[in-house]
Amino acid sequence: MAEKIKCLIIGSGPAGYSAAIYAARADMKPVMYTGMQMGGQLTTTTEVDNFPGYPNGTDGTAMMNDLQKQAERFGTEVRFGMVTKVELNDKIGGIHKVIVDESIEIEAQTVIISTGATAKYLGIESEQRLIGGGVSACATCDGFFYKGQDVVVVGAGDTAAEEATYLANICKKVTILVRKDFMRASKAMQHRVHKTKNIEVLYNTEIDEVLGDNVVEGVRAVNNQTKEKIEIPVTGVFIAIGHKPNSDLFKGVLDMDEVGYLITKGKSTKTNLPGVFAAGDIQDKEYRQAVTAAGTGCMAALDAERYLGALK
Repeated sequence: MAEKIKCLIIGSGPAGYSAAIYAARADMKPVMYTGMQMGGQLTTTTEVDNFPGYPNGTDGTAMMNDLQKQAERFGTEVRFGMVTKVELNDKIGGIHKVIVDESIEIEAQTVIISTGATAKYLGIESEQRLIGGGVSACATCDGFFYKGQDVVVVGAGDTAAEEATYLANICKKVTILVRKDFMRASKAMQHRVHKTKNIEVLYNTEIDEVLGDNVVEGVRAVNNQTKEKIEIPVTGVFIAIGHKPNSDLFKGVLDMDEVGYLITKGKSTKTNLPGVFAAGDIQDKEYRQAVTAAGTGCMAALDAERYLGALK
């Protein structure tokens, strides 16, 4: 027999936990399935200094633990598990069927999707080892910690250009490593990069290794044309080669853009199916901040509550 619930939350980052807090306080008795990475992307960040309510800062894992405890205090049931299949109903008042871990059946009146997006990394061992120790995929999240220091940005698109110009305002020097002999960023963004005096662009250049044992001390870069290797002393490495929204489960079911971000209606969190809502980085490719994700989590719970109220 399938378990019947009012509100199912898929994903456990700031958006999911905020949705859970609001849904639980609205007596929707939410059930959350965390996914394999409890707490989401933020658990890979050592320090969080820009989330309201933490005057001395905190770290990502501790913050997610705080949010989980708060959600549970109001009655959210947090479960470790992975949603592996969905059958979403396209009728108002229809029941959405979800399979967890290929065996557990859930029937939900509302579903809030907060599965987030995964930052793309280069995949080299030294980079992976130093994530949180100087390697980051978010300049606006972590750039503050490198004030007055030298950093590297990897990437060639608008994201890399935006991250580099943001960092240039607070860092001593920013070096952009571009794999090809041109940038893919818009002309306007390229002009901004080239006009910024403390940004240097190295073309045909890739990271061979991130240097440092526990924290970043530099990068060894290689020119992929001449094979010449150089070492660049830096304390921060920002990977800006894009994000992949975790939306594969919903392909062909929910409206999404060409990259895979779920499309929501207007200022709401409503998807194209009634009773299904999306919050956080799964539907936000512009801001990708913990605080904005938490805001949309709140919105999703309120949208779900109003949806259920209209059915009565």
